[in-house]
Amino acid sequence: MTAPVFNPFDPAFRANPYPYYDALRALEPVHTTAFGMVVLTRYEDVSTTLKSADFSRDIEKYSTQASSEARQARRDRQESRTKSILNLDPPDHTRLRRIVSKSFTPSAMERLRPRIQQLVDNVLDRAQEAGQIELIDDLAFPVPFQVISDLLDMPTDRAIELRQWSQIITNSLEPTATDEELVQSEDAIAQLVPYLTTIIEHRRKHLSDDMLSSLITAEESGEQMTTEELMAFVVLLYIAGHETTVNLIGNGTLGLLNNPDQQAIVHNNGLSQAHIDELLRFDGPVQHTVRVPLVPVHYLVGNEQITVQPGTVVLTSLGGANHDPSMFQNPNNLQLNRANANRHMAFSSGIHYCLGASLAKLETEIAIGSLIKRFAQIEVIGTPSWRDRLTIRGVNQLRLSVS
Repeated sequence: MTAPVFNPFDPAFRANPYPYYDALRALEPVHTTAFGMVVLTRYEDVSTTLKSADFSRDIEKYSTQASSEARQARRDRQESRTKSILNLDPPDHTRLRRIVSKSFTPSAMERLRPRIQQLVDNVLDRAQEAGQIELIDDLAFPVPFQVISDLLDMPTDRAIELRQWSQIITNSLEPTATDEELVQSEDAIAQLVPYLTTIIEHRRKHLSDDMLSSLITAEESGEQMTTEELMAFVVLLYIAGHETTVNLIGNGTLGLLNNPDQQAIVHNNGLSQAHIDELLRFDGPVQHTVRVPLVPVHYLVGNEQITVQPGTVVLTSLGGANHDPSMFQNPNNLQLNRANANRHMAFSSGIHYCLGASLAKLETEIAIGSLIKRFAQIEVIGTPSWRDRLTIRGVNQLRLSVS
């Protein structure tokens, strides 16, 4: 049997990638695409790769794959820019991770609970009065955005522009981003940088009780974050931190509504951290992450050893790993009581495990838990639509009637 083609441009793949992952894992678990990228869909391969020091996260620096003029120009510009922690290797990654981790402890996140609950309750009060809610626009998008803005004590005068900039930059992070989207992203960055620089420099002189102030003053071995490093981290919070939570809330809600028996568990008992692990495993917001080998690396498929050369982009399919039956029994079923759901790869693994995992889970617990608990009847109106993206998987529109 011929192995299926990994084609992220296929609308059917975008709508539901899991059958494609299943086919790849069964027939060609180490799959080389027509454009030279290697795709991994087995749990063990994904886990090993993400934890291995033989791989780099700095794709721009180490990838040898050809790119368009726009991508090459972007690559040249990024070489001169301060990279975000997401795209750094040790020792730079280690230093920054230690500094920012001090602001992301579970106890620090837990202090946000009353504010998140207040924001969610305000939305649900309006939904109850109207008898319906557009989940993404009314709840999943604005609440996490406001939480990040509260965390950093960001001024609100240009909040709409900040949202637009973050959306444009997020679009450009897709492997399938067009040259036009890359150019739009550069324009957004050109506007965002001076805006954030002004805020950071003002905050240095007027420290307060907020995360940005704590990041400014935090030290690791006598070193503090530069303005450029702070800016890169703030951008990452608004892009990676916000966008993923939006989609976790959207995907998780739809998953529960499509499985009424599991929805009933939440309605009767609330949404636990273990339940959220299963929502993350079942339909996580981040479908893959990429690495580049620094040395030849080997994968075993049957009796054949497959060698991947340095410089090759390796796409580790988090969604594929999360549906691997060798790790998760009946992986295509949503089971909130799944014993090993916490083994999921939705937050990646290794040194790049998601810094904001505690915050994302807290926001999801309150948003989805409060919605399902409050309304005995929730019906999907029309057909949900999905974002036209490969990396970030999320419901674009989810209109619900509630009573």
